[in-house]
Amino acid sequence: MQTTTFMKKTLCATAVSAAMVSMSLPALADSWRGWNIHPPGYPNTEALEAFAENVAEKTEGRVEPQVYNNAVLGDQSDAIEQTRSGALDFANFNMGPMGPIVNETNVLSLPFIFSSVDHMHEVMDGEIGQRFADALAEKNLIALSWFDSGARSLYNTSHPVNTPEDVEGLKIRVMNNDLYVEMIEAMGGNATPMSYGEVYQSLKTGVLDGAENNYPSFESSNHYEVANYYSLTEHLIIPECLCIAKSSWEALSEEDQKIVREEAIKASEMQRQLWVEGSKESRQIVEDAGVEINEVEDKSAFQAKMDPVYAGFIEENPELEDLINAIRSSN
Repeated sequence: MQTTTFMKKTLCATAVSAAMVSMSLPALADSWRGWNIHPPGYPNTEALEAFAENVAEKTEGRVEPQVYNNAVLGDQSDAIEQTRSGALDFANFNMGPMGPIVNETNVLSLPFIFSSVDHMHEVMDGEIGQRFADALAEKNLIALSWFDSGARSLYNTSHPVNTPEDVEGLKIRVMNNDLYVEMIEAMGGNATPMSYGEVYQSLKTGVLDGAENNYPSFESSNHYEVANYYSLTEHLIIPECLCIAKSSWEALSEEDQKIVREEAIKASEMQRQLWVEGSKESRQIVEDAGVEINEVEDKSAFQAKMDPVYAGFIEENPELEDLINAIRSSN
């Protein structure tokens, strides 16, 4: 009997001791893996790394994000699927390649849907942007803030582009999206979908006459060395998201969700500012190298050429017409 009582007391003391030790131990950190296509030093990379550092600090180590740059965890299409499944925890995605998964985001690839970068920010930070966030959430992606990727403009090897007629007959590289092909063909050009890494040599050898992109990409890719005319058509202004895997988001406490959201918004503000500064630096570099840059003061002729592109898109996606109209009327 004494032995039994002693054993009970011992077991009870052991259980209490174990519970106290358990209560005194810090919660295990949730290590997050983040995908990023850009190299170190790029505006998006700087913002993502600040986001990761600040989240770790503000959550006191409960969440420890790490950013993997240069697409070392796969290309964007792979990374989107990995984030949707929870294999990756967060990422910075451009909305251009998101279309096959989230149909609503194809609206953001319509030419001249935004009148300016500021207009895009206003739309994406408001109620309309929430509609896109809701559509992403249905595909297990939580969009917490919107990054900038500038305005894409035309550049070529032969002459400035001031009107759609200046595009006629030019072989222009575009991203692999039917909307971009239709955009160039509506101007009378010959759209050529091509891997980005092949563009420099193709411009140099005459396989291409031109391409389209933003200042930082035009400069960092060295395309300005072989294409000396950059025309500010600003035909595409495509936002990017800082997205969290739905499973990772739902695993957070309300307190940590608030922290992560706040830091994502701060990261967006940082990225936008760095983008503006980087774009100015890139413009100066290409101008100093002798590139002729021309402002396109009146874009109405280009916009008018897009009417068939919009008509075809709405015919295929009638449910998105109100979203298009909401964006256009918000300007």
